[in-house]
Amino acid sequence: MKSSREDITVIIEKNKNLIFKVVNAYCYYPEEQEDLIQEIIIHLLKSYKRFDYGVQIATWIYKIAFNVVISYNRKIKTREKYFVPLKEKFVHIQDENKVEDDENLKKLNHFITQLKPLHKALMIMYLDQKSHKEIAMVLGISESNVGTKINRIKKELKTKFKK
Repeated sequence: MKSSREDITVIIEKNKNLIFKVVNAYCYYPEEQEDLIQEIIIHLLKSYKRFDYGVQIATWIYKIAFNVVISYNRKIKTREKYFVPLKEKFVHIQDENKVEDDENLKKLNHFITQLKPLHKALMIMYLDQKSHKEIAMVLGISESNVGTKINRIKKELKTKFKK
């Protein structure tokens, strides 16, 4: 039987693209992305002993990843007063199996990065075909609120596509 350390290592490896996706959606600078990925992995390692097997592993990882990046973004708000952010994204951590980007996909990614943090998290999970129940559990909102927010965000994104 494998040890807990080996189990969590396999889990992280299998779900690394999920972690990359969350970090890429919230952070543009390579050094900060690396720091956030390491921070997420540390949190996963620390909390694995308390993992609730009634929850899907991806849901658990989403919750930790979103909590880490949102907490990080709160901390850097004071730093933003002193730095001028660049509009260009230098690093794109992407799924190795990703099909060729088309213009609509680029637009969608751009529009999603402009959403509020909660809405961004919601749409990332929605596009990963997570259930309303899973999304609600990760984000700490009701299932009906998830549906309402998804519909409103979809309308907002459709409007942006028409422009």
